[in-house]
Amino acid sequence: MKDNESAKLIAIVEDDPDVAKIIEQVLGDFGFRTCWCRSAGDLLRRLRTLAPDLCIIDLGLPDMDGLEAMQRVRAQSGCGILILTGRAHVSDRVMGLELGADDYVLKPFEPRELVARVRSIVRRRESSETPARQIAEFGGWRFNLSNNRLTAPNGDELALSTAESELLKVFVSHPNRILQREKLMGSRDLAPSDRAIDVRISRLRRKLEPDPQSPAFLKTVYGAGYLFLATVAWSGEPGASQH
Repeated sequence: MKDNESAKLIAIVEDDPDVAKIIEQVLGDFGFRTCWCRSAGDLLRRLRTLAPDLCIIDLGLPDMDGLEAMQRVRAQSGCGILILTGRAHVSDRVMGLELGADDYVLKPFEPRELVARVRSIVRRRESSETPARQIAEFGGWRFNLSNNRLTAPNGDELALSTAESELLKVFVSHPNRILQREKLMGSRDLAPSDRAIDVRISRLRRKLEPDPQSPAFLKTVYGAGYLFLATVAWSGEPGASQH
């Protein structure tokens, strides 16, 4: 356990007391603080005063579909989101990622895997919290790595999810280079059928590209990975250079 993890607050949205108890226990063993919400409504009410670092949301909630709950959380908070689901359909997990979840865990789950997923999301969020002076500029766009704000050439601001921000951070740090899917997913082990990275690329394209079907920045290199085709200039820090 790292000291900085002891301050992290994890909200657990799970209607099954036994499952919630297991999650609270295992996260507590690793130094995380937890807050158990029995329903989506309970979580949304608590979000008015609570600022969790991450929410674990069960898709099978009694009062609201978990995907809808996740969307409402995403609209209110910039916290990480981990989907917990017993649904066998891949489409549910893909839809969750499409709507802004950072990751998912299937029921029945191995407690250590759940902790590993939580820690991975927390680490990714922390790595995105870089000094405000680090701003990447490309093609008229500005990406502030300190607050995940993406500013379009016309001045409109777009808020990125943690996963989208982390992905764009990798791209702007390695422009004009083919990056394999494993590199873009960080430490997560990829199965051949895992579509998480493709979903996130698709979400970024819809925000960045005038025509997502014919992308100018995020190029697919079939059989190799993805290419961020742009000249990136770093502003706001001494000695910033152009790549």
